[in-house]
Amino acid sequence: MRLNPVFLLSATDVAHFPSQAKTYGAPEVAFLGRSNVGKSSLINSLLGSREAKVSSTPGRTRAINFFALHEGAGEKMKARPALIFADLPGYGYAKISKSISAEWPKFIEPYLAERETLALCVCLVDTNIPPQENDTQLITYLKQTQRPFLVVGTKADKLSNNQLGKSVAALKTAHEVDEVLTVSAEKSTGVGKLWQRIYEVGEI
Repeated sequence: MRLNPVFLLSATDVAHFPSQAKTYGAPEVAFLGRSNVGKSSLINSLLGSREAKVSSTPGRTRAINFFALHEGAGEKMKARPALIFADLPGYGYAKISKSISAEWPKFIEPYLAERETLALCVCLVDTNIPPQENDTQLITYLKQTQRPFLVVGTKADKLSNNQLGKSVAALKTAHEVDEVLTVSAEKSTGVGKLWQRIYEVGEI
C-alpha cells in the first residue's frame, strides 16, 4: 500500500509535539540511532521520497521531525493518517558524553517516556562497526520502560554475507536481543520486511 507523507512540524520542546487534532491519534513510529547511522536515508527509502533531510555533517538535526502518512492522494487522501513517523536527532557524536540524555536535547526523554501514541521505536545500529555502548544504553532504556522496539542494522550492503552474519551475531549478543533486521537504504534491501513490521503496528 502506498502511503503519502506530509510534513507536520519540527519539535524542539515538549510543548511543540503535535496534538491529537493534528495526528488524529494515529500510531507513531520513532526512528532512533547514532549520528551518521543512516537514519534519514532509511526514512527516505521507506517513503520513496526525500522528506527527511540528509546532512553531510552528523549530529546537525536537533529537533524531532514529524511526518503524517496518509492513504490516498489529492482529494481522495484520507484526513486521518495511517501512521506518524518521528525522526529523532542522532546521538553519540559528542566527543565527551556520559549518557544519552546528556547528548540529546531535554525533550527526547519525555517523548520516549510519556508519548501515549508512540507505538514502535525503530533502533538503528550500524552493521559496519562494532556494537556501541550508547546503542546498548538506548535499547536497555526501552526494555526498562517496556516500549515496543525493533533493532535494525543499517548499511548491510557494505559487507559480505559472511561479514554481515558475524556482525549481526555480535550485535545480538551485545544488545541482548533476539532479532536484528538488516537493511540497505541505498539498495532498498530489507526495506520491504521493515515495512511489514511497521504495518503490523498500524494494523494496516
